[in-house]
Amino acid sequence: MLIVAGEASADLHGANLVRPIKRLHPHTRFCGIGGDQMAAAGVKITTHAGDMAVVGVTEVFPRLRTFLGAAKRLKRMIKHHAPDLLILNDYPEFNIHIAGVARRCGVPVLYYISPQVWAWRRGRVKKIARRIDRMAVILPFEKRFYEEKGVEVDYVGHPLMDALPAQDRDDPSEIPRFEEAPFVIGLLPGSRREEIRRMLPVMLESVEIIRSAYPDVACLLPLADTIDRGFVEDFISHSRIKVHVIAHHVHDVLKRCRVALVTSGTATLDAAAMEVPMVIGYRVSPFSYHMGRLLIKVPYIGLVNLIAGERVVPEVIQDELTPNRLAQEALRLLADGQIRTRTLEKLKAVKRALGDAGASERTARIALGMMSHQTIPKGL
Repeated sequence: MLIVAGEASADLHGANLVRPIKRLHPHTRFCGIGGDQMAAAGVKITTHAGDMAVVGVTEVFPRLRTFLGAAKRLKRMIKHHAPDLLILNDYPEFNIHIAGVARRCGVPVLYYISPQVWAWRRGRVKKIARRIDRMAVILPFEKRFYEEKGVEVDYVGHPLMDALPAQDRDDPSEIPRFEEAPFVIGLLPGSRREEIRRMLPVMLESVEIIRSAYPDVACLLPLADTIDRGFVEDFISHSRIKVHVIAHHVHDVLKRCRVALVTSGTATLDAAAMEVPMVIGYRVSPFSYHMGRLLIKVPYIGLVNLIAGERVVPEVIQDELTPNRLAQEALRLLADGQIRTRTLEKLKAVKRALGDAGASERTARIALGMMSHQTIPKGL
């Protein structure tokens, strides 16, 4: 199988999909684009996801050569080695193009984790209908959207529910306990270097403001697999804030947090699944932002708010994204009991809407069913 995951969250979900496929059909071999987690699951990586992760329009150009090289390698594999199945994870511009190559070569295509065409550039759904054999979607409202467009689609639930730590499991030893700190703040600045450049300095300055009310507040930053620790620590070294950077354990980190400052993306659902009140922030280049405003057709940018159908948590976007504004919103979640209680109730409802665990297993069954002459064990 050929599999493509161009960012940290897709790398995690791709790895969690590869494992049940290999368990059910042990001789299956995988190669493609992914990160460290997919590599650990047994995928031969042709291009690392960390080299592919960008956000915005103008941010693409510095890495154009990387994208073109990655696409060329995938096209060569599709044309000359004909994989039994191509699995795509989000990453729409790149993946929809690769799907067209697969379609012309007769390779079946499963799109797992839908691109957000329901939010912006809805015209792309026509290409999806022509090029994709089957969709496995992870948000509850996506199934109806694609069905109305004539796309074969299954709602499998959200795969992050498979990744949540057991409630009775001991926390990893590398996460400090902070008995002396009244509150722990989680900093989730993103899984792309451009996001971190724009978001982390603002988050750190906002924590300095929060410290005026809570001097002993502590900070944890779960490091995305696509980002080098040194890249993040360089920003922290220029701040007066002590931040503990923890690799891999995003949900265990969030379990410790009273509130989180989160860059818009899948991490907002991680926080919701752990029932952590959050402030969502987002900033891209001015050109990318103005283009987005013309194209985006949904009332919120945060997945948490989109699933809830209302503003459950605050969103601070573009020019409004200042340290003062972030700090004010976080302080409300820390200090105002009524706001905090109401937010927690709404987050629990969002978590329920994400469905039960087992998305990866259900998608594995779909993938194997799309391969010719595969026998799938009953009871999956």
